Order: sequence, then C-alpha cells, then structure tokens
Amino acid sequence: MHGNTPHGGPAAAGIEPTPEHRRALRRDLVTVAESTRELLSDEFIVGGEISDTDGSLRATVAVQPPTGSVVSAGIETDTAEPTDIDSLAVDLAAGAVFEAKHAARDTYRVAR
Repeated sequence: MHGNTPHGGPAAAGIEPTPEHRRALRRDLVTVAESTRELLSDEFIVGGEISDTDGSLRATVAVQPPTGSVVSAGIETDTAEPTDIDSLAVDLAAGAVFEAKHAARDTYRVAR
C-alpha cells in the first residue's frame, strides 16, 4: 500500500445518512485510528475525520510518518465490516512504515 487508498469503495449517492450510520462510522473511525496507533511508534501521527459530502458520509484515517508523505484510507458507512476494520489498520500502518522507509532511503541517497 502506498499513498491514498479508498477501502470503502465508491460513495452511495442520494442516500441520506441516519444518526445510526453516523455513530457507526465514528465508532469505526476511532477503532481504526486506535488500532493503527497501537501498531506504530510514537513518531507516527494518526488522525481522522468524518465528512458529509453530497449527503454521503465518509471517514478518512490518515497517518503522517516521521518522514515522507501522508498515507490515508477511507471508510464508508455501509461497508465497514469488523474484518475490514482490522485489515485497514494493518494496511495503514504498513503503508506508513513503507513510506517512511522509502523517504529515508531517498534522503540517504541525496546526502551521499
């Protein structure tokens, strides 16, 4: 995994999100962020946000490695299964570590 990955698939257009969907999405966002933090050292910054665009809720979890670009993934309200949530945390952590390693290697090459 490298860069931004939409794990939730395309947004469902024209469906008004319910309060239950909002709570479920917020719970999934917190779960992914916490699980991702547990997999990484303190140098990695993990955050998330929920957006409501065109009546479609979407959560985004992002990881800023110590060096390199931000790695992020999206969660949709109607596709968040428990196994997807666990897999997403592992994928985000792995992507962030890969990005940090890649950026550190590039920095080392330039410095030589």
